[in-house]
Amino acid sequence: MNSEFIIAVHSLVLLAHRPDGMASSEEIANNVCTNPVRVRKVMSCLRKNGFVDTREGSGGGYRLSREPGNMTLADVYRSLAAGSLAPKWCSGDPESDCLVGSNMGEVMNGVFCGADRQLEQYFESITIGQMLSQLTAMAKA
Repeated sequence: MNSEFIIAVHSLVLLAHRPDGMASSEEIANNVCTNPVRVRKVMSCLRKNGFVDTREGSGGGYRLSREPGNMTLADVYRSLAAGSLAPKWCSGDPESDCLVGSNMGEVMNGVFCGADRQLEQYFESITIGQMLSQLTAMAKA
C-alpha cells in the first residue's frame, strides 16, 4: 500500500468533515502530518479523477466534488494505488532451467494480482462518508 492512498483518504475525510468543505494544502498537510508538497501532488491526482475541485485565491483550497457517501475507497485505490501490493522485484530467473526459479515470478505475480482484486473488492464496501461517520461515533464514545 502506498502513502499516497493514505494521504488521499485522510484528505477526503477531512474535507467531508469541514463545515465549509474547503481546506488549503497547508491545512490538510498539518492534519495529515506531512508536507504540503506531498498533499498537492495527491490532491492534483484527486482533482484529475473528479474527487475534488479547487478554488484559487484568498480563502481558496480544495473541496469535494462528489458526495462522501458516493466515494468508495475502491474508487480512490483505483485512482492512486491499484497494483501497489505487487513488489517491484521478484525472485528467480525466467531463463533458469529450474522449475521453481524459472516460474516463481509468474506465480507470485498471480498471487499479488489476486490479493489486489480482493483488496479492491473489500474497499468497494467502504465510503468516505462511512469513515467520517465512524470517526464521529468515536468522538461521541
